[in-house]
Amino acid sequence: MKLSRTQALFFGAYLALFALCALNPYDRSVWWAENLPIMLLVGVIAWVQRFHSFSKLSYGMMFFLLALHTVGGHYTFSRVPFDFVTETFGFERNHFDRVAHFTVGFYAYPLAEIIQRRKLVNTRWLLYLFPVFSIVSLAAAYELFEWRYALTAEPDAGLAVLGSQGDIWDAQKDILADTLGAVFAVSLFALRGSRTANR
Repeated sequence: MKLSRTQALFFGAYLALFALCALNPYDRSVWWAENLPIMLLVGVIAWVQRFHSFSKLSYGMMFFLLALHTVGGHYTFSRVPFDFVTETFGFERNHFDRVAHFTVGFYAYPLAEIIQRRKLVNTRWLLYLFPVFSIVSLAAAYELFEWRYALTAEPDAGLAVLGSQGDIWDAQKDILADTLGAVFAVSLFALRGSRTANR
């Protein structure tokens, strides 16, 4: 299948960043743990686009997570150079992971596009709520994956993937960030979705 210019840019940019961040990561086992889910996600996107043509905005929003998560896998999330934000706002921890979790919610936008295009629901409320609930469910499942990995991996690698940085409510805050990102995405879809989904 021939890729459109937008699709080629999307996958090309990801592959270039992936290759760059695969060089000398902080911890190779952490790099694999962080990147395998993203590689699976890219595969799912490639498969879905055979049946659904995403809008340019959808590709842009989906790329945010791929980029941030790939960078986070290279450094480990707690070590990503994010000092200017931490120092500017007086944070006590590196919040790069929370920003990345917020972009997880952006996938509610392409989900809403698919639902609208294929007329899978009959009401606007379901069109907006189903993507949000889907993101929340996937976010909770991913937190369980991180927890399970932390139990079975080497202690340092497990803590790096878990990324709690000493916060006992880290998982709940991550899910909240995912949810807020999803709410933002469907709000944007409500404003622009009808127009962009039909391009």
